[in-house]
Amino acid sequence: MPELPEVETSRRGIEPHLVGNILHYAIVRNSKLRWPVSEKIKTLLDEPILSVKRRAKYLLIELNQGWIIVHLGMSGSVRILPEEQPEEKHDHIDLVFRDGKVLRYTDPRRFGAWLWCEDLATSSVLAHLGPEPLSAQFNAQYLYQQSKNKKNRHQTMANG
Repeated sequence: MPELPEVETSRRGIEPHLVGNILHYAIVRNSKLRWPVSEKIKTLLDEPILSVKRRAKYLLIELNQGWIIVHLGMSGSVRILPEEQPEEKHDHIDLVFRDGKVLRYTDPRRFGAWLWCEDLATSSVLAHLGPEPLSAQFNAQYLYQQSKNKKNRHQTMANG
């Protein structure tokens, strides 16, 4: 499974090609991933990409109407390719841009996800996540609150 550093590396790799570019349309060859690909993604036309962010292991692609939330699953990847690059067996989704580039999602095991959300604050997949490890919210107070009512495993083992 791509770990957080790999997801951040993917974000940094695609960001310069997406931000400011116009998403011309999406091609969904196989919508049967971990969860079905959101219908809204299939209908996006001529949308500017405002930002590419990461939250935990999710890539967040911001458009005027909302967000595409991408999880790479266990074996997924995203690549920037020329539009004329033929698709291969496990290439499930293309975001085709006006400049002739494609963001291609490949996932042999299909454990990834492509979801749509109008407001990240209401996203069910992001709601349960704790703070980002390098953010100001991840501090001693947060760790104390999270561990306050937990049993000490070593104490339990020594007593039992």
